[in-house]
This record gives sequence, structure tokens and C-alpha cells, in this order.
Amino acid sequence: MGKQKKAKAKNQPAGKTQSARSGLGVAVPEMLTPSPLADPKVKKKKRNKFYERELRRLHIELVRLQEWVKHEGRKVVLIFEGRDAAGKGGVIKRIVEPLNPRACRVVALGTPTERQKTQWYFQRYIAELPAAGEMTLFDRSWYNRAGVERVMGFCTEAEYWEFVRSCPAFERMLMRSGVTIVKYWFSVSDKEQERRFKSRVEDPTKRWKLSPMDMEARNRWQAYSRAKDDMLVHTDIDQARWYVVNSDNKKRAHLNCIAHLLSLLPYKDVVPKKMKLPKRKPEMREGYARPPLEIQNFVPEIY
Repeated sequence: MGKQKKAKAKNQPAGKTQSARSGLGVAVPEMLTPSPLADPKVKKKKRNKFYERELRRLHIELVRLQEWVKHEGRKVVLIFEGRDAAGKGGVIKRIVEPLNPRACRVVALGTPTERQKTQWYFQRYIAELPAAGEMTLFDRSWYNRAGVERVMGFCTEAEYWEFVRSCPAFERMLMRSGVTIVKYWFSVSDKEQERRFKSRVEDPTKRWKLSPMDMEARNRWQAYSRAKDDMLVHTDIDQARWYVVNSDNKKRAHLNCIAHLLSLLPYKDVVPKKMKLPKRKPEMREGYARPPLEIQNFVPEIY
């Protein structure tokens, strides 16, 4: 008995933990005291090692979650909102990394066309909703109207208030039809956002992330703050709550968001059993000869 306890303790992360189960989802570490990622005394190499280990563990749970969604025919919508450079894309990337892309899609819609602008506001988002057994992750969603459209003047006051009235009813309707909605707002400080913008300016592979809209948003920090506060007041409903992710530290935000998501959904482990690869049967190869390599176009092996 004593050996079993020791073995169990050995597999747990260092520090005191509390279960976030609360009758739903899977038991995941809710609090580490102190978290290695938050402790400046812990060396960077050790922090990175802890992050990779925890991310690997959470990835295994995400695969189990997806198998359960498929098995139960669930329809799951994850909404990621927040300021520019708040870290939404990084978390989405870590969530979808281990998942089957056939049943897990990322939706990041661009500017609506002239035709779409004349449609019912929610219409183009409805086309992206999941079918049974699927998960859809919205990298920005219908909440554009409550954020960028309101702040930048892309919608009228009447259109904004119609959205505020319609959105809770729209989401309740989706929930009644069997869609699970989880909404995350990524909170980043003014100082950290500015640092990330400068990083994007310097890095050629990240410059596509910056746009004139981002530059203008820097001048409207308080306007975005007020818009976010109003949005949460009007759309934080019991059926689809908002959850705020502190994202100044990207790695902590990755782990915290994924762990929280896993704690919300009552999934079970229905992953297929480990398969045994049988011995390959002898193949009838009579009459086959590989074509000459000279007639094929090979990619130059320059590395």
C-alpha cells in the first residue's frame, strides 16, 4: 500500500495541488504552489521542461476529449476573444495540435463581403457551426460586433444594441439544440501587448499579424476596455459563461486554458484500445518491377 502511494505521488507535479473536477470533466491540477512557470527562482530550462511535460499530459486528455465528443455525438463550440496580440492564436494552436483535423476545425473569418453585410448578422457564423461529433474553434467570432466593430465605428449604435439583445437569445437557442459553447476572453496588459507588437515588427515571419487596424487599436485602449466590460455584462449568461484568461505569460495561459477546458466537459476515456500490429502477410509481388529512378522527379536533398 505504501509503495502504491509513493508511486502515485511520484507521477504528480511538484507542489500542492487542488482538484478542479467539481463533478465535471477530468481531475486536473488547478493550483500549483508555487507554479514553476511563475517562480522567478526556477531556471528557464526547468520551467520549459515542466511546460513540455504538462502540455504533453494535457494533449493526451484533449485526445480523450475529442474521442468522447465523437462517441457521444456532441457539438462543441469554443470561442476565443481578446485584444490583438493577447495570445488567442497560441492557445488555439496548442489545442488543435494533437487532434484529428477532420473533426476539429479552426474558423477565422475575414472581413464580410458586401453581400454578407446585408445578411442577418449571425448568418455567416451559422454556416461554420459543428455537426455531431465535431469541435469548432472560433478565432474571433460574432463578438466582433461588440468589440472592434463598435470601437472602430463599423456598425451603428442601433446595430450594436440589436446584437446585445439578440446574442444571449441566439446562444440559448444553440444550447437548446445541443451545442456546447465555451467562451474565453484573453486579457493582456498594455505593456505586454506593446512588447509583442514590437516583436512582430522585428520578425519577418510575424509581420502578417500586424495590420493598420492593430495600429489604430493601440490608440483606443480605454475604448476597447469599455467595450469589453459592456460585452461581458450583457452576454455572460448562465448557459454560456465568459472565462477570462490572464495571458501576459503565454505558457501559463496555454496550460491554464487547456486545463480549464478539460475541467468543464464531462468526458470519459473512450479512446480505442491499444492495437497490436500483426505480422505482415507475404505479398504477391510477381510481375511488378519498380520504374527506373531516372524518370522520376526527386526533391533535391540540400539538407
